[in-house]
Amino acid sequence: MEYTFTDEQEQLRAAVRQFLADKSPVSEVRRLLGSQPGYDQSVWDQLTGQLGLAGLAIPAEYGGAGSGFAEVAIVLEEMGRALFPSPYLSTAMLATAAILAAADEESKKALLPGIASGEVIAALGIAENDGRWDAGGVALAAVGGEGAVAPAGAAYRLTGHKAYVLDGMAARLLIVVARIGDDIGFFAVDGAAAGLTRTAASTLDLTRPVARLEFDGTPAALIGPLARAGEALDRTLDLAAVGLAAEMAGGAQRCLDMAVAYAKTREQFGRPIGSFQAIKHKCAGMLLDVETAKTAAHYAAWAAAAGSDELGAAANLAKAHCAEAYFRVAGDNIQVHGGIGFTWEHDAHLYFKRATASQLLFGDPVYHRELLAERIGLGPVRATGVTGPDTPAEVGGKDK
Repeated sequence: MEYTFTDEQEQLRAAVRQFLADKSPVSEVRRLLGSQPGYDQSVWDQLTGQLGLAGLAIPAEYGGAGSGFAEVAIVLEEMGRALFPSPYLSTAMLATAAILAAADEESKKALLPGIASGEVIAALGIAENDGRWDAGGVALAAVGGEGAVAPAGAAYRLTGHKAYVLDGMAARLLIVVARIGDDIGFFAVDGAAAGLTRTAASTLDLTRPVARLEFDGTPAALIGPLARAGEALDRTLDLAAVGLAAEMAGGAQRCLDMAVAYAKTREQFGRPIGSFQAIKHKCAGMLLDVETAKTAAHYAAWAAAAGSDELGAAANLAKAHCAEAYFRVAGDNIQVHGGIGFTWEHDAHLYFKRATASQLLFGDPVYHRELLAERIGLGPVRATGVTGPDTPAEVGGKDK
């Protein structure tokens, strides 16, 4: 199969790249570092209102553009390239994917139009203290009535917590996975609901706000049948991996561009450092990482858009490879820049921190390779989505 982008998709890429260059230069990214809500509301309004990007993956009957996840992946790739601070990944990708996969018709009609218009910031809560991204790690308890759907009634009450929730502080709508006996279900929670406590987490990557959510008898609405919640969670996590892979591929490309541009202009011993063999080899290795990462991310995006049976395997492969490639390229970018690359004033460290945090988000490379092995019949998968006892708490938690 030969996968290429259409002219319309390339036009979308060009439009998004120009928009981000105009509205979110690195000076703006730095201004928003560590702030709450972590993004510029006026830029978000333009992104969602003028460009209509929040509703790309949402069908037209729910107020969206009816495009698909390939277009969302293009947008995320460009956002990763620019380190664009916004709730796009959490809202237009994660929460939207969960609702489309898990919700019944009534809930889709109630929840999706607000997301498509950009009026509603949404967040998805899956992992808890142990950092697991699978159904086995869900301990948040739901008790209450049967068959309640959003927004007619919040017949359930949630008790427990969710950790590592992207844009959890800013979200007006929370979609969380909770346990009902032996089953799991997807629930909608109003951001202003009683019994909900939100705490901003300390993170390595200051461009990506993360929150911890505590639920104490918090009212919630079941948005879809329990019978398909497990399958919906698997699909949501696959799409999350695809979206993050696209974002990482964009970031890796930007790191390569920065390194090459610096190697052409920085002189040592009377000539550009790019003329030295060691720098040439390093940049060549970076190019190989970037091109293979983009290939993996683009194929996974195609599988998601086409509804291919290969989505799961493609998502695992893309997440594992793009995570490692981005981390290497971001580190090599610092090496090419030398001493200045380690300083706060230079942008290289922002990409390195994003690459480091993204390695662990939604499961680390080892986890995804083992899940891939299970899916193609080579072996069992581990129980958790993180590795090692020293996984940063702000990203993935610890194995138990």
